[in-house]
Amino acid sequence: MKYVFVVLRANDNGQGGTFALYSLLCRHAKVSTIPNQHKTDEELTTYSRQTYEENSLAAKVKRWLEGHAYKKNCLLILVLIGTCTAIGDGILTPAISVLSATGGIRVQNPKMSTDVVVIVAVTILIGLFSMQHYGTDKVGWLFAPLVFLWFILIGSVGAFNIHKYNSSVLKAYNPVYIYRFLRRAKSEIWTSLGGVMLSITGTEALFADLCHFPVLAIQIAFTLVVFPCLLLAYTGQAAYIIVHKDHVVDAFYRSIPDAIYWPAFVIATLAAIVASQATISATYSIIKQALALGCFPRVSVVHTSKKFLGQIYIPDINWVLMILCIAVTAGFKNQIQIGNAYGTAVVIVMLVTTFLMVPIMLLVWKSHWILVVTFLVLSLMVEFPYFIACINKVDEGGWVPLAVAITFFIIMYVWHFCTVKRYEFEMHSKVSMAWILGLGPSLGLVRVPGIGFVYTELASGVPHIFSHFITNLPAIHSVVVFVCVKYLPVYTVPVEERFVMKRIGPKNFHMFRCVTRYGYKDIHKKHDDFEKMLLDRLLIFVRLESMMDGYSDSEDFTMSEQKVERSANALLMSEKAGSNTLCSGSDLSYSSSHDSIVLAKSPLTGNNSLTRYSSQTYGDELEFLNSCKDAGVVHILGNTIVRARRDSGIIKRIVVDHLYAFLRKVCREHSVIFNVPHESLLNVGQIYYI
Repeated sequence: MKYVFVVLRANDNGQGGTFALYSLLCRHAKVSTIPNQHKTDEELTTYSRQTYEENSLAAKVKRWLEGHAYKKNCLLILVLIGTCTAIGDGILTPAISVLSATGGIRVQNPKMSTDVVVIVAVTILIGLFSMQHYGTDKVGWLFAPLVFLWFILIGSVGAFNIHKYNSSVLKAYNPVYIYRFLRRAKSEIWTSLGGVMLSITGTEALFADLCHFPVLAIQIAFTLVVFPCLLLAYTGQAAYIIVHKDHVVDAFYRSIPDAIYWPAFVIATLAAIVASQATISATYSIIKQALALGCFPRVSVVHTSKKFLGQIYIPDINWVLMILCIAVTAGFKNQIQIGNAYGTAVVIVMLVTTFLMVPIMLLVWKSHWILVVTFLVLSLMVEFPYFIACINKVDEGGWVPLAVAITFFIIMYVWHFCTVKRYEFEMHSKVSMAWILGLGPSLGLVRVPGIGFVYTELASGVPHIFSHFITNLPAIHSVVVFVCVKYLPVYTVPVEERFVMKRIGPKNFHMFRCVTRYGYKDIHKKHDDFEKMLLDRLLIFVRLESMMDGYSDSEDFTMSEQKVERSANALLMSEKAGSNTLCSGSDLSYSSSHDSIVLAKSPLTGNNSLTRYSSQTYGDELEFLNSCKDAGVVHILGNTIVRARRDSGIIKRIVVDHLYAFLRKVCREHSVIFNVPHESLLNVGQIYYI
């Protein structure tokens, strides 16, 4: 009820998971600790935050969250805990699903060794993970019929067992029996609850995989098919166990009639593979979100489908999941210990989701506090007892998801911490515009022909790496473009709004800045020519700027790519019509308060001198840019190395000098992500001590 009818509504443009909840909060309050999410980012994006009445409950919650840095860090830690345990879920789900399904072989062959079942399960898992790079585009259409057939099968078998063995088991739906059970089984209550927990696992993956289906479709399917069939299946097993108490371990397979046993075994195995695939895909999605938001080392993300954006494959994560999944399956060899581990991972994710839903209900939905308290109390009444029950089984397998979560948490938090520190160093050490202007048009250097793309994490000002470069090598290209790639806490940034261009200094400096914005689900495809995209946006920017010659010599001049293309299309249409005006009797003017280009009412017709001047200026600069492009393009990447200060403690030295350095060494470089030609790449390094 909580997930299907409440949590699913808290999606981020159809995307689910803990990071989707976090992105919603980031857009409604300044709670992000992610690099590039500061004031400069707000000025350059079109995603404005919601305003609240000053004395409203939402406004008070917003001020409370934004009040101190430790609250933002606590929120981030909560999100990372949910994310890391969800990754552990991605390891345990394939293990327990496939092992449970293949365990049906022993039911018909009791003398068969457990090792045979494990070998079959491991073989299926290896095949499943080895096929991931092909994607699910070609076989995905089989998933829905298989799962539907699976639910109809278990529901029908459950109804058959209720009718055949003991229909009085339906009395268990009376809540009075819950109270009687808890009062009678005081010593065994936590053991029982730990086992019952497995009946609700999968709901957290339902939210994480939300991007594949509409919310309404999931709600209808759950209400009409999934939930009724699950109730019939578990009730039917209970009726069977009442008559066959010695079959409690293998109740599912033993309760299946002999006539349909092997078809049911095949369907169960296929359904287990589909469930495993869903969790693996959810893990890829989680890693992609963490990667885009600066909370995970850069890894290769492969787009496996031309039709569906959400179908991705991460090779490094895939093989890590496979190794850990096989280790869990072969190490435990039984479903009980894996089940204990599985339940622990799921209940932690559920608790994290519950706590994140509280600020979302207050800030985003503006719900009444009574509804929020009711949701919190009802959720914790169910989840907290399950949490205690699962924690009591830590020594019986529950330690596995905790170990996996702690490992991934350390990796993600260390990466995030050092990335933030590196960004803060670049922010505090950036070069002022006064220093640049004081150098003159030549920047006090030899301006060699060509275009230099200087990559930086700063969205304003000149990065320190630039001054470091020209101090040691007193020469720079005739055209310099500072490129800042920003990952915003939003689902996606439309292509037409992705690039933001501005000029730095006067025109004769030939310096520009381009901010490229991506959402956490945007993919860098292999065939994307990032260099060509930058050059095209630069030419479009200069073309539009020539039509507004009064506003170009300012650092505050900004045009979004969406407005640029719209205005450029209008210009092309007017040129084809042979008109002397720029935009059919309207001028394009700049609105400094909105960072956009708007249509002004005053026409430019009659002002031929201005038109001739703008055309001449535009033609000269366009010719200059093309000549520089022909001379060559160089991509200059800043490589700030983070080191711990000499007076730092041993733990900080290990974390920064060894762990973070190792992660930086094994992760992908920006040059690989943006397909920068190796022969055009220049790395400029500097060391920063924290």
